[in-house]
Amino acid sequence: MKPSEPDDVRRIPPQHGAGFRLDRGDRLRVTDPLGEQVADLFAFRADEPGCALSSGRSIDYASRIYLTTGDVLYANDSRPMFTIVDDTVGRHDFLLTPCSQEMFEILYRVRGHHPSCFENLCTAFAPFAIEPSRIGTTFNIFMHVTVDGDGHVEVKPPRSKAGDFIELRAEMDLVCALTSCSAEQSNNGTFKPIDYRIVRAAAPSPDVDAA
Repeated sequence: MKPSEPDDVRRIPPQHGAGFRLDRGDRLRVTDPLGEQVADLFAFRADEPGCALSSGRSIDYASRIYLTTGDVLYANDSRPMFTIVDDTVGRHDFLLTPCSQEMFEILYRVRGHHPSCFENLCTAFAPFAIEPSRIGTTFNIFMHVTVDGDGHVEVKPPRSKAGDFIELRAEMDLVCALTSCSAEQSNNGTFKPIDYRIVRAAAPSPDVDAA
């Protein structure tokens, strides 16, 4: 999929993905149009694929696992990658890896092909020459994951309702991929679309010479 045009709202069909560029200062708004649908987000610094979104760095510096408005998502080299500037849900996951063919086979005993976020991320990043092996733990927007006192992890239905959104500001030039999640349990048993909108940073005004 070609990069988004400025200020254009795009819809990702159920169990699909999209790839696009963000310039520093651009804002990405991800909206759940129907409710209870997860979106996986991953990103690399443009023209520097060794610099990638890092769950570990982000959680470490925030000192908590649930990130929301005002929190920063960091790259693996500790540079800020995104800032969450608005969030109507407040619960997202940054612990679990994107669903994959292997995950469906190991956890759910699926036989045969099953659409997955990892597959969709690979497809979305391919035009940018990003190798699948570079894709790590995604920021799982709207995903509701709980951890009990013994460290047991449970995936619950998303808290997002129709029209809920999160908005992130790019803190560097980025190549991004976003999915409409393909895992039944993550989306309360159904698959729905995800909307996203890129709002480009305002260009600086030209200098005006004094008369």
